[in-house]
Amino acid sequence: MSEDVLEKIYQENLEERIIAYLAETKGISLEEAMRIYYDSKLAEMIHDGEYGIQYLDYKELVQTLCEMDLK
Repeated sequence: MSEDVLEKIYQENLEERIIAYLAETKGISLEEAMRIYYDSKLAEMIHDGEYGIQYLDYKELVQTLCEMDLK
């Protein structure tokens, strides 16, 4: 498996964990959590690999998402 394929799989798994944890912590549906995540600046940063943010813990990323986009 190439490094690019592994990175893509890692990113998909990370996004799943972020969405599930966001739904759990905010008491919202998975659908709402998906909408919030995919409309966020954080999703864009993870997709682009900005600052290596995609390697942070998913719980930290949810906290960052809440601070950035859910004020």
